[in-house]
Amino acid sequence: MLEVRDIHTYYGNIHALKGASLKVEQGEVVTLIGSNGAGKTTFLRTVQGLLRPREGSILFEGRPLEAMPTKDIVRLGISQSPEGRLIFPRMTVLENLEMGAFSRRDGVGVRSDLERILTLFPRLKERINQKGGTLSGGEQQMLAIGRAMMSRPRLLMLDEPSMGLAPLLVAQIFSIVKDINEQGTTILLVEQNARMALTVANRAYVLQTGQVVLTGTARDLQTNEMVRKAYLGES
Repeated sequence: MLEVRDIHTYYGNIHALKGASLKVEQGEVVTLIGSNGAGKTTFLRTVQGLLRPREGSILFEGRPLEAMPTKDIVRLGISQSPEGRLIFPRMTVLENLEMGAFSRRDGVGVRSDLERILTLFPRLKERINQKGGTLSGGEQQMLAIGRAMMSRPRLLMLDEPSMGLAPLLVAQIFSIVKDINEQGTTILLVEQNARMALTVANRAYVLQTGQVVLTGTARDLQTNEMVRKAYLGES
């Protein structure tokens, strides 16, 4: 579904991604793990068209994305729940979700997807007319994921969905991520909580200073000595 080949992305003169490559097959959960500053968010922003690679290629179902505007990438079927949630705090829950469907023209489908998301996130249904900025951190994360899903993506990219959440809410968010995938949405997950990410993923990539240094099945990486020491807190 997604094939990223040897991309090099810069912030000015800072070489953030140094030949990173990754594949996502339809129906998978693929996770990209790494320490803070490794380039994980940069990777997602490059796929979404928010940053342009100077070298390399990005193919979605065979179509090149490197020069495509972000709005067209969303219409193709890629959506992102960004790091830090970035919801619209002065808009209601409903208005935030409706913003996620800005590129769609199928009113019946939008209403159907709205009902699906409110079923998946009952807390949002309870707060449908509440301002986004008054929600708890966990509720805002649910809203950010729900908003991304309102574009009806075939590939959903999640950037640090567990950031700043209590352990109980982290478990709940990852359970929902698993449900979304089982309902047919392919997921590319960026996550610092490697232990949780590897429990829901099929395959995983490890990113260090802009380079992919390790890849394999999630189960294999759970037992890899380097991953266990660097990312799972084991000695």
